[in-house]
Amino acid sequence: MSMQIVNPGLLTTIQDKGRFGFQQQGVIVSGAMDTFALRAANVLVGNEENAAALEVTLMGTVIRFEADSLISICGGNLSPTIEGEPVPLWRPLLIKEGSTLEFGPCRSGARAYLAVAGGIDVPPVMHSRSTYLRAEIGGHEGRALKAGDQLGFGLPSDTADGYMKTRQAALRAKRWLAAEWFMGNEALPAYAKDPVIRVIRGREYDAFTEESQTAFVTRTFRITPQSDRMGYRLQGEKLAFKESLETLSEAVSFGTVQVPPEGNPIVLMADRQTIGGYPRIAQVITADLPVLAQAKPGDGIRFAEVSLQEAEELYIRKELEFEQLTRAIKLYLKAR
Repeated sequence: MSMQIVNPGLLTTIQDKGRFGFQQQGVIVSGAMDTFALRAANVLVGNEENAAALEVTLMGTVIRFEADSLISICGGNLSPTIEGEPVPLWRPLLIKEGSTLEFGPCRSGARAYLAVAGGIDVPPVMHSRSTYLRAEIGGHEGRALKAGDQLGFGLPSDTADGYMKTRQAALRAKRWLAAEWFMGNEALPAYAKDPVIRVIRGREYDAFTEESQTAFVTRTFRITPQSDRMGYRLQGEKLAFKESLETLSEAVSFGTVQVPPEGNPIVLMADRQTIGGYPRIAQVITADLPVLAQAKPGDGIRFAEVSLQEAEELYIRKELEFEQLTRAIKLYLKAR
């Protein structure tokens, strides 16, 4: 089974959860920007949650399927259609051989994740299929997808295979079929336009003036067009240090908020570097990284401080909820 990229759109890459264990050699983690949407898309089609999927950015991607396939689309609403008919997000979809899936205008969010039963079959590099564009490794030939690329799939799980077989007869008369059940809004991250992003204090928080500390959690910052998968450059009230500050380069992570000398914060994202030398005023909590990943240039974001204990409790709660969700989806796939 395979699919062909007819139009890659603005930016479409193959991603999984990332490339871990090599930062000491300077190899970044990379991976999906919105890991919740990636994981959800995979479990909806019976995959392991780390299977390789497509990350589609903003608009324009067109894909033709060369065989009947079980797919799901999660994350941002990029107006997906199959043969011109709008299709729903956050549920399994059967698409017929020869049909074309197209992503149109961005209605909400910034990135959609397309998973196929069996996962996208590309060779792993350092235990990951994620595309690291700057180093040209992973994914499909280490690059963004382009028109004419052919992508094969792995073998669907027994659950997905059984689900597809029970619907083959119904699919003959249609171009696509959607499952009757889906992931409801209560199961999703708090996606929103101009979101409030929760943070804990960074290591150099006390090096900033009281006025800057207050401004950081009371003022709106705008994501600039210079933002990408490596980091979001923000514009708003400039943050100032109490005195001139020089720091050693130290480890950074997804969601680290650095402040360079000119005072405009940078939030590090999936393709972040392994170390950084700018002072760190805050760290976005793990539970809110998917929400941040769906923000796009021009959007405003505000920060709200929480304690480390609150951040840990939120993370544990979200992971338990996802585990329960995964079990429920597996039951639905088997039962229907």
